[in-house]
Amino acid sequence: MQGSNQYGLQGRVAVITGGGGAFGRAIALAFAKRGVIPVLIDINLPAMEQVAAEVAAAGIQAMMFQADVSSYGRAREVATEVAGRTGRIDILVNNAGITQPKGFLDLTEEDWDRTIGIHLKGGFNWSQAVLPYMMRNEWGRIVNISSMVAKHGGAYPAVSKTCYAAAKAGLLGLTHGLAREAAPYVTVNAICPGVIQSGMSSGITTGEAGARTLSLIPLARFGQPIDIAAAVLFLSSDDASYITGEVMDVNGGVYID
Repeated sequence: MQGSNQYGLQGRVAVITGGGGAFGRAIALAFAKRGVIPVLIDINLPAMEQVAAEVAAAGIQAMMFQADVSSYGRAREVATEVAGRTGRIDILVNNAGITQPKGFLDLTEEDWDRTIGIHLKGGFNWSQAVLPYMMRNEWGRIVNISSMVAKHGGAYPAVSKTCYAAAKAGLLGLTHGLAREAAPYVTVNAICPGVIQSGMSSGITTGEAGARTLSLIPLARFGQPIDIAAAVLFLSSDDASYITGEVMDVNGGVYID
């Protein structure tokens, strides 16, 4: 197994939901370069296969499972198989997400249920599925990818709709509650990304909208998926062993208290 052991992670197994997306790709590659086996979870099989090919180029063989993260039973099935094949599950990154650009009065019940199902129920499903294996090995890290709109609503019309904000805010509640219940062996933290350049944010990072958005960011640049991966690496590492129940803002200083 290749990779730097800078973060004390070599040989660990990391489950990454939304593993075929921009964040999932960056996180998987960052882990692979440090000797972590990424377990990619996504409904989009071709996207996962592309990420797995890039991970293989880093010298690590990723595992892939096609799954809708809102399925409770599927989470249990995958966790059982991963633990059976590797003997462990050390890290979970609840990263899967969808955008929901509709205004509140335009939402259907299906829109609401789907958004909450992917973000919040997905976080519950996968955390509950993997936590027993972490507790058994007396070591684990859960990192929930929330959003700055969970705390502030946001100033960006393309992403700051109520349904999305509510789902992401629920992940913060899950983080705080589970951090107490999973202690002392498992840490649970959240990351609130700001405006990160990816397919999901293209509406506010290009053209005139992009210029307006950029003017609100003190660090004068949009974030990149690697910025989120770096935060995930830190919170998964031995260096963060005394941090739990915390929310890390990675937003370029948009909201400075």
